[in-house]
Amino acid sequence: MTPYEQAVRTELIRWQQAMQKSPSTFGRLSTSLQRRINRLIPNRIHTIVTATIKQMTRAVLFGAEFLNRQPVEGQTLIQRDAAVARRIEFYKKTSAAEGGVTGAGGFLMSLADFPILLSLKMKMLFEIASLYGYSVSDYRERVFILYVFQLAFSSQESRQVVYQYIADWPNHSRQLPNDINQFDWLTFQQEYRDYIDLAKMAQLIPGIGAAVGIVVNYRLVNQLGRTAMNAYRMRLLAENRALLTE
Repeated sequence: MTPYEQAVRTELIRWQQAMQKSPSTFGRLSTSLQRRINRLIPNRIHTIVTATIKQMTRAVLFGAEFLNRQPVEGQTLIQRDAAVARRIEFYKKTSAAEGGVTGAGGFLMSLADFPILLSLKMKMLFEIASLYGYSVSDYRERVFILYVFQLAFSSQESRQVVYQYIADWPNHSRQLPNDINQFDWLTFQQEYRDYIDLAKMAQLIPGIGAAVGIVVNYRLVNQLGRTAMNAYRMRLLAENRALLTE
């Protein structure tokens, strides 16, 4: 085992433990409070939000510019990690700049930040999948991308469930429906919205919106990127595809 492989496996163990740990008392209270708030929101509002995120995500998932990406072959894990780290850094800076501009532009422009940021996140995930050697033309790989997204932006309770899907991906992928419309979009949009609500709502406050947009977007993209790295590393190592020759 190379020193780099040892370092990766150590990081993976810590990440796996974090994904599987029980929800904290504070986390359970926050989730309970958010669920109560969700019950007060009219169903028609939930329907509109769900449909918006569903269509926006479908557009990203099935856009030709994303599906044309070819998997990178013949690289070691250390080479793949380095390439992925560079792309995450690029998207962190891009999303931070975008958040600053929309945050400085007032309420309406701040609202526009949500779909723009979502598109940047999805674009980054497609690049990461390809850099780790997975073909995004495969429908199931696109579902895996959605699971990675959920893993990064969910309550700990939901994170435990989604982690099991990813950890047992060979078996779980064979049980997936053939139609992406059967994906649980309601849970997807609620978990995503609930996770970022408090942080992103501050972006709408005049005078501090730009600063909040920069910091929050940077951190959200960084969290998503690190989650994706570890999810794909776990798959590569399980499939013995890491190619860790230095």
